Amino acid sequence: MLPREEDMLIAERLASPHRVVGREVVCLTQVDSTNEECRRRAAGERQNGLAVCADGQTRGRGRRGRDFQSLPGRGLYLSVLLRPNAPLSEVSAITAWTAVAVCRGLERAAGVRADIKWPNDILLEGKKLCGILTELGVGENGTLDYVIIGIGVNVRQSEAEFGPELAPIATSLAQHGVTLGRGALAQALLEELDALYRDFPRESAAYLAEYRRRCVTLGREVTVLRGSAATRATALDIDGGFGLVIGLPDGTRQTVTSGEVSVRGLLGYG
Repeated sequence: MLPREEDMLIAERLASPHRVVGREVVCLTQVDSTNEECRRRAAGERQNGLAVCADGQTRGRGRRGRDFQSLPGRGLYLSVLLRPNAPLSEVSAITAWTAVAVCRGLERAAGVRADIKWPNDILLEGKKLCGILTELGVGENGTLDYVIIGIGVNVRQSEAEFGPELAPIATSLAQHGVTLGRGALAQALLEELDALYRDFPRESAAYLAEYRRRCVTLGREVTVLRGSAATRATALDIDGGFGLVIGLPDGTRQTVTSGEVSVRGLLGYG
């Protein structure tokens, strides 16, 4: 068990004048959602690189409006507000870049090898360790105003705390014997996100290559869900825009850039 001081999220310790991401850090005891807090602050201070951490969330969210379990003191809930100088067509890739950055941060801070389930779930030994939610703000003229990246990492949850529904598909660092203060993990993630922000979008080839290496979706049978229609296919590759290239039973290929893709044998999907 870590001393309480080592596990606390303290803004003064996390902020750094040498970074863009995390130059200013806000740490809260509880919030509805760190993404929502970033959105509220985006309308006011317009601080590029602002980071918001919380000890717990009352309305944590994942992709497609799903709830994200955010038990107080058990995970790291972190969002950053970015204002990249890039067109909307390029910003869509930032979620995949973030998946790579999170994997790098986890390796540095926790010493674990993390994998990616397309498009943005971070896995540890086949179970979900971390979720990523990216949201865009678009101005009245249709140009990008801001990007909010939300990251939720399961740090100390026990199997019992996940409950019967999540326990078969979710895991935490603690369940793999990792004792790590959330402050140290937040620091590593902020540093990797800052490196990402400085690289984006010109270093796409390096992030794409690492994404492909870490993507456990490739080579698996997948089910592509579009509305009520389900199509079985094989995941073949990640294209230059981080879309999933699938092979259909008739031998044709398609690229999936949106919609639900469930991966047989991972996270209980099939």
